[in-house]
This record gives sequence, structure tokens and C-alpha cells, in this order.
Amino acid sequence: MEHSWVDKETAETNLGDARLNRRLGAMLEALEQRPGQSLPTAFQDWSNTKAAYRFLSNENVSEDKILEGHFAASALRIQATEGPILILQDTTEFNFKRADPDKIGFTKSSTGRKLKDGRFQKFTICGLLMHVSLAITPDGLPLGLTAAKFWSRSKFKGTAELKRRVNLRL
Repeated sequence: MEHSWVDKETAETNLGDARLNRRLGAMLEALEQRPGQSLPTAFQDWSNTKAAYRFLSNENVSEDKILEGHFAASALRIQATEGPILILQDTTEFNFKRADPDKIGFTKSSTGRKLKDGRFQKFTICGLLMHVSLAITPDGLPLGLTAAKFWSRSKFKGTAELKRRVNLRL
């Protein structure tokens, strides 16, 4: 029997409950059908959308546990590849407009337009930062993520703290 890409990608994922593992698979399949869409649009009905939000708010579900299956699948693809492997890495900011930065996270303060009195308008940028490492072949074939970390500035003050907490899996 042929396994779907979701089965292969989540084979090593263990969220501590078979129902949570199945829900992750169902969510990935729905998101595959509608990439880039919001959760309500991807899941098409309120019951599946609510189930997705319950899944994401479950205390047994974390970024590390969700990604562990993908990291294991990436490692298998890397081991099956002959020749050099390139690891590309990047940090990306996800910015959101919020009146209260404590509710979503603080990324940085910035200066906006010049006000009438000559001073610059200052504002807070809220959101998250993500640093990922992607393994590829020299021909550009992506093999998968090898590390990923999400954080906000208020959680990590300095790179030494970040280095101790990145979830490197290879």
C-alpha cells in the first residue's frame, strides 16, 4: 500500500495521543489542498476549523513535536543523497499590527514618518521571528528543514540564549 506524503512526513511524530497524530495528518492534507489560505478557508467548515484551533492550543502540541516527524524525514532524505548537501539558513520576521505587543510578541521598535514638529514617529513592531535551516542538493532539490526556531524579542535577550534553545535535529 502506497503511503501518502503526509504519512511519510509524520511517521516519527509522536504527540502522545494517536488522535492528535491523526488530526495533524488531516490538517496537513487540508492545508495541502489550499496552500496559503487561512485556517477557516483551508478547512472549509466550522467543525474542522474549531478542531484545528483546539489542536493548536492543546498543551501536548508544540512546534518541536509537530516538526520532529519532518526533521526525521529530512534526515532520511539527506542520508539517501549522494554528494554534498547545502544548508541554507535565514531569519524571517512575521509582523502584526497590535495595540498591545505583550499579547503577540515584540520584535523591535522603529521610526516612522516625520511629524509636523520635526520629530519622527516611533512605533512598536509586534510579531514573531523564525530562523530555519533548509537542506538542499547542489542542483536545488529541497530535502527538508534541519532546524527551526520561533521566538519574540522579549523571550530571548541575546544570541547566547537562542543558541541553547534552537531545536537542531540532525
